[in-house]
Amino acid sequence: MREFFSDGVRIAYLDGGQGEPILLLHGFASNLSVNWVFPQWLKTLNGAGRRVIAFDARGHGQSEKLYRPDDYGIPRIAEDARNLLDRLGVERADVMGYSMGARVATVLALTHSARVRSLILGGMSDKLVTSAGLGPEIAAALEAPSAADVKADGEKMFRVFAEATRSDLKALAACARGARLRVAAAELGGLRLPVLVAVGGKDDIAGDPRRLAALIPGAQALSIPDRDHNRAVGDPVFKNGVLAFLESRP
Repeated sequence: MREFFSDGVRIAYLDGGQGEPILLLHGFASNLSVNWVFPQWLKTLNGAGRRVIAFDARGHGQSEKLYRPDDYGIPRIAEDARNLLDRLGVERADVMGYSMGARVATVLALTHSARVRSLILGGMSDKLVTSAGLGPEIAAALEAPSAADVKADGEKMFRVFAEATRSDLKALAACARGARLRVAAAELGGLRLPVLVAVGGKDDIAGDPRRLAALIPGAQALSIPDRDHNRAVGDPVFKNGVLAFLESRP
């Protein structure tokens, strides 16, 4: 794992393989190892002749932990991504984001379109435009004395997952309050690049990928059968769909 400073924040990242670069952006309470290394995404993409770049978002994994919500705006994380591409001398990359990472990937594509060759949005539906994501309920669950004190199933799932990934719960609570962003449908309609939207068929957190794909000109939708939000990440259908998309995009 390597490190660099993005606007004064220490960010841990990896960069491996040869070929056309793809940047990977993980989900909330996850990290690059849980989202991409353990599910064998690096092996899959490197094996397909891709250079893989991934980083732990601020407050996650081995990156610096911050405790103010203002430090976690989605545009700030998108700038961390751009700064990493700058550091590595990568002018243009395919970008894949999962869940919160899909919001970051979208903002990166909207604000720095010349840097994004194609966009893969995993674990995300039209909630990208109908909801700001995360929120105070999840923050409160992370700040509860224990997971047993969290009564709502959805919030408890985030708390249990955060503990399983050995995350800093206070940093994640700040992130849950700060990393909220609703993208305007009109902005999505202005995207002019290849886009794939992939969601598990049993993903009640994300929803139907076709609803998001319908808002983006030419976007493709992929449903990953019998997978929920967490189990869709490493599914072969997802991987094969991404590889086919990357091979077919201009």
